[in-house]
Amino acid sequence: MRLASGWARMVPLLHWARTYDRATFLHDLLGAAIVSFMFLPQSLAYALLAGLPITAGIYASILPLIGYVLFGTSRFMAVGPVAVLSLLTASALAPHAAAGSPEYVTMALTLALMSGIVLTLMGLFRMGFISNFLSYPVVSGFVTASAVLIAVSQFKTVLGIETHGSTLLELLPQLYEKLPELHGPTALLGSTAIIFLILMRNGLARLLTGFGVKPKVATALARMGPLIAAAVATAEVLALDLEKAGVKTVGALPSGLPPFTLPYFSGEVWRDLMFSAVLISLIGFIESISVAQTFAAKHRNLVLPNNELVGLGASNIIAAFCGAFPVTGGFSRSAVNYDAGVKTPIASLLTGAGIALVITFLGGFIAHVPQAVLAATIIVAVMSMADLKVLSQTWNYSKPDFAAAAATIGMTLLEGVEIGLLSGIVLSVGLFLYRTSRPHVAVVGLVPDTEHFRNVLRHDVITSPQVLSVRIDESLYFANARFLEERLVELLLEKPQVKHLVLICSAVNDIDASALESLEALNQRLKDMGVTFHLSEVKGPVMDRLRKSRLLDQLTGKVFMSQFLAVVALDPELVKRAWAKKASESQRLKV
Repeated sequence: MRLASGWARMVPLLHWARTYDRATFLHDLLGAAIVSFMFLPQSLAYALLAGLPITAGIYASILPLIGYVLFGTSRFMAVGPVAVLSLLTASALAPHAAAGSPEYVTMALTLALMSGIVLTLMGLFRMGFISNFLSYPVVSGFVTASAVLIAVSQFKTVLGIETHGSTLLELLPQLYEKLPELHGPTALLGSTAIIFLILMRNGLARLLTGFGVKPKVATALARMGPLIAAAVATAEVLALDLEKAGVKTVGALPSGLPPFTLPYFSGEVWRDLMFSAVLISLIGFIESISVAQTFAAKHRNLVLPNNELVGLGASNIIAAFCGAFPVTGGFSRSAVNYDAGVKTPIASLLTGAGIALVITFLGGFIAHVPQAVLAATIIVAVMSMADLKVLSQTWNYSKPDFAAAAATIGMTLLEGVEIGLLSGIVLSVGLFLYRTSRPHVAVVGLVPDTEHFRNVLRHDVITSPQVLSVRIDESLYFANARFLEERLVELLLEKPQVKHLVLICSAVNDIDASALESLEALNQRLKDMGVTFHLSEVKGPVMDRLRKSRLLDQLTGKVFMSQFLAVVALDPELVKRAWAKKASESQRLKV
């Protein structure tokens, strides 16, 4: 989707609506019909996961979609309740109210409103870049641990027992202690549903493809597993009158459009929920933008992060006033949209209308859906979110990244989602600061028969006894400025014959005020030691800033365009020796 400028860029609907036609509508209608039926059980399940009445999941899948349709830039994005945000909602509200109580429900509305405001402000102030501060190991570790917590927390519903808590240390002992109290019919329905859904997810598509069914059709049928499981289990509940046997079901559902609701506007409540609202906003945005960019890449469409923020913000603000809870773009729903061939976000509006119609005309049947089957739907859905490979991958590639991922997983499982994610972020930032505070500093020499300089420890190079060439592989800022200064002085003390020090700045993208002061001090220290200080390969933007400082006026040496030119000017004999060595090697090879 190529976006125009002005209002059409701020409200993408104004751009693509001009070319909307009957054929496009039919594509959107087909996708909406599929999504409406396939993900209704999931919407109900995520409301249970969030500790809210079933109706909240339905309401979160109807009107909030309007906000994204107006401002979002992805054609395939399907906004609604998702597993991770549902878990975060439950974690945020549990300390303040009893799950399912009127206070709890109103606080969920408040959380959606606050999240919507945070997202909208981030979009208006063009802060889409902020998601970059959450590293892949932290996000992957958090999602993996959240998937485990979600699955474990749902086994109580599958088994028909009561447990409380939000960490493995709280949930696992209770599950073990109360396992003898499991409710037989409920456990049978729930466990059967899990097995069925796993088989549907992992084997049906391949089986159907083997029988000649087109891959897209086979995949769509496999994704109908939750709907089939819910329908069959509901039929069993009605036929065998299992509700009288103690099987918990969804219960009576309202029909029609969601009601108008009001969140809390209390300063105390907002203060209590502020951290959770920001956390939900960031996690929701990261999940949504990842989904949007994945599908945009397939069709070379343009996705604008700041528009996405405003679209998600508008969706959450609407959710706060229609009985819902925080929402974002989900991968599974969006994947179905994509596979069904939707063309525009109008499909989301049609999906909301479809869910409202399903509730209106099939609400009596849906009221008998067993909660155990909904819990089974969640368990199987989140199994694909867990990515334990991140630990082995990061261990082999980067130990600091492994530490961040492991800490996020461990703290999330043992202390809860908010503390877990915060721990991962703090550790990740801390390790980054430590790593960049001790940057790689390489003494380099000239590669024979070239103008290239490489690390003396890695390559056979020619060095000058009077010119010390040092490359710094990091931007210079307050955390590493002193380290560089001391490291260069140490190198000079090891080489008392050196008369010139050239600092190669090819990898330096920025020099902050602290680093500038340190370079000025280094220049003076080298002057006192009888060593001339030079710079080479300084990038244009960095040079522009240095021209505004005193460093260039005080510099005892020069600034060279390249390191080769620096060596030619400071030690011409080095170049001759390098070429002579290359010629000698060539002659030896001929002999």
